[in-house]
Amino acid sequence: MDLAREALLASIPEAADSVGKHTEAVAEGERLVTHFFECLLAGYRGWHWSVTVTRISRSKHVTVCETTLLPGSDALTTPEWVPWNERLQPGDVGVGDLLPTAPDDDRLAPAYVLSDDPAVEEVSWEIGLGRPRVLSRTGRLDAAQRWYEGEHGPNAPIAKAAPDNAQCAGCGFFLPLAGLLRQDFGVCSNEYAADDGKVVTGDHGCGAFSELFVETPAEPEPTGPAYDDSALDEL
Repeated sequence: MDLAREALLASIPEAADSVGKHTEAVAEGERLVTHFFECLLAGYRGWHWSVTVTRISRSKHVTVCETTLLPGSDALTTPEWVPWNERLQPGDVGVGDLLPTAPDDDRLAPAYVLSDDPAVEEVSWEIGLGRPRVLSRTGRLDAAQRWYEGEHGPNAPIAKAAPDNAQCAGCGFFLPLAGLLRQDFGVCSNEYAADDGKVVTGDHGCGAFSELFVETPAEPEPTGPAYDDSALDEL
């Protein structure tokens, strides 16, 4: 234990005062032991210094294998590294940002296999887009699920607060999408609605429904002058 402490202090002379008391010794193997010392460095709560020592068979000479700083079970450590493409959140791409798409992105399919949406392919060939890749079935289903569960779906607070008959599918400002997504999705074109320019579901809704009418009270018929002329003297 004394040899381990001396080896540790010699390896970190600039942080010698960070070595605390001896906490435990763990047998790693035959004639191989690791000694642990408390770490007093600021910001390293739960860490400990470790020194591994050994000796060869039939020898009294102890050799230091390594010294290092290791985290304990309750140590403060950095979060596990996550690849950048898994850290992205919706809306992270801003002005000037570039987001490359992986060649094997399962949301896209090579254009030569065409799309499984006939309406989309018909329009694509007519206007000659010639896109290298098109939306795959997986990509379309992912988008549909995301839109349906998002802020412009049937469970959004604004849709829950709308009248029962004020659903987007029956609104004059609802512009259906092309292709298979037309069955459930469209774009709102009401400039006064909160969803203007957004993709909404047919069962979404809001208070700007085109067929929402409010009855106004009829104006009362005139019953005569609004002043009393009985007290006036005619000249």
